[in-house]
Amino acid sequence: MSETPRRRDAARSRQELLKAAGELFAERGFERTTIREIGERAGVDPALIARYFGGKTQLYLALVQSEHGDEPPTDLLDQERLGDLFERLQRRPSPFLQSVMLPSDDPYVHETGQAHLYRRLVDPLRERFEREGLDRPRLRAEIAVAAFGGVLLARSAGALERLAEADAAEVLELLHRLLGGVRGQLPPDAA
Repeated sequence: MSETPRRRDAARSRQELLKAAGELFAERGFERTTIREIGERAGVDPALIARYFGGKTQLYLALVQSEHGDEPPTDLLDQERLGDLFERLQRRPSPFLQSVMLPSDDPYVHETGQAHLYRRLVDPLRERFEREGLDRPRLRAEIAVAAFGGVLLARSAGALERLAEADAAEVLELLHRLLGGVRGQLPPDAA
């Protein structure tokens, strides 16, 4: 008697692969995560990564897209958005943030991460600064995003002792003031 072949649930397998990849990329980084490990954690055949995504790089790109969607974000000066991003990224650094801020052997991953960084963080700030008539809006936006990313990476790595130990609310308050200062003025609540 032969067993009836199990039907593959492609949508579920894709979701499990995305979830497993996100966890592993956050734990180990892109380069140190293997296709086999992703498949094992997802509980599916690792060959499905090639079938559903084309490869590890394409899986990474699909993960970035699934995490953020197409909805245009508010900028980092919006205190609620800053708080939400800070809370989420201090617990689990985003693969796209890591791919841009840390060296990568895969230029495609770096370039895609950089494009995503601009679309999600730099461009909304640049647009705000342009509306406000500030000079050098793109440079101001890049400095603000670099400060935000640097604080997150230094905090998660424990590179700066006081920053790593500080209460998240205290860090977030000072970070909001710092980002407001990039506009040439402090936010109203920082006076």
